[in-house]
Amino acid sequence: MSAIEIAALAALIFVAATIYSSVGHAGASGYLAAMALFGLPPAVMRPTALTLNVLVASLATLRLRRANLVRWRPLVPLCATSIPAAFAGGMIQLPGHWYRTLVGIVLLAAAWRLFFDPRDATRQQAADTTRIPWGPAAVTGLLVGLLSGLTGTGGGIFLSPLLIFFGWAGARQQAGITAPFILANSVAGLAGNLVSLQRLPSELPYFVAAALLGGVLGTQLGIRWFSVRTLQRALAVVLVVAALKFVLS
Repeated sequence: MSAIEIAALAALIFVAATIYSSVGHAGASGYLAAMALFGLPPAVMRPTALTLNVLVASLATLRLRRANLVRWRPLVPLCATSIPAAFAGGMIQLPGHWYRTLVGIVLLAAAWRLFFDPRDATRQQAADTTRIPWGPAAVTGLLVGLLSGLTGTGGGIFLSPLLIFFGWAGARQQAGITAPFILANSVAGLAGNLVSLQRLPSELPYFVAAALLGGVLGTQLGIRWFSVRTLQRALAVVLVVAALKFVLS
């Protein structure tokens, strides 16, 4: 990659990390979209996205914990099944066309999630995160964990709307569940395919710096509930473009 391409990709990663971490996510689908726009091969995309995810999710979990927003008890049934499922998904190498189709679906789902942000509609919801039913939560964790391992995402883009849809968490509470969930599943996904770490790009340090800076800014915005709706919808458009480019290329 040229210096200009590296700078442009790092800038997109910074924007994705800022926006996603503001709502308790780590940004994997955004990183995948950015890398797809620059034509990086799938073998490089998945471990790179998961590596950045681990770093940003660690930062988000730490800062949310300091703000007393992390909810550990609901994570038990979710992570009990999602971690082994993410590990198993990380071991599976999908054929190129299947991977591209699956990631395209993930990106479109992420775009839908960002454009039609459910936080405003449920801002007053007073869900009790200590009473998440174990059976449905375990099934949810299994499905989301497997998908996260297969695609190189942490699964948060699917978990957070499900938490709100099922009434398991309110808008603010979901961030404190999603961030540590993403961290656990990203680590499991990488562990399931350690050989993929040999394909990390030489430009990774630039991307790491951009993601961490974005994570610092985004978590600060999220804790203070600064409105990012316009930015979210702009990123949703980028995700749609990247998804179409990724599937049709």
